[in-house]
Amino acid sequence: MDPLAHGLNDLTAALTALGIRYFVSGSVASSARGVIRGTLDGDLVALIFRPHLKMLVNTLGANWYADLGMMEHAIEQKRAFNLIHMPSAMKFDVFPAYTDFHESELERATLEQLPMEGTRPCIVASSEDCLLSKLQWYREGGEVSERQWSDVGGILRMNRSLDWEYVNGWAARLSVADLLARARVEAEL
Repeated sequence: MDPLAHGLNDLTAALTALGIRYFVSGSVASSARGVIRGTLDGDLVALIFRPHLKMLVNTLGANWYADLGMMEHAIEQKRAFNLIHMPSAMKFDVFPAYTDFHESELERATLEQLPMEGTRPCIVASSEDCLLSKLQWYREGGEVSERQWSDVGGILRMNRSLDWEYVNGWAARLSVADLLARARVEAEL
């Protein structure tokens, strides 16, 4: 079993049990939507609010390190918080959904089987949204991460029939249209 799988299964089951809408994003999602690569943590976006946090900590239980105070502060600041699955020592970053783009991502995410041994099907960002998020993270990281840029190329190469009207519209709104154009040239699209 992939070390990330056990924790991801537990976390997505807890979110589902609590009725918290979520989707897997980041490198795990880009591996499902593009080229598979290893990662040291998992990223999720969740429509989560302060009242959910104590319930989530209780549902996850003793196998998880979850600092409720840090989680509450992160939610107030609209920032991600960390959860650590102790048996596997894997870290998960949970990003609160609070933008129009997050809402669109939540609506478009689908139930998928991830390409990791031992994972159960879970909600994963669409190929289009995974691409757009990777472009955002690349820009916000100073446009220096070769891993992020490689993920962008992998998504483009593996998904030749993306919804380009959707992608182009959001790329403009997210101020990553120039990066998208560059990536499309490099991927020969």
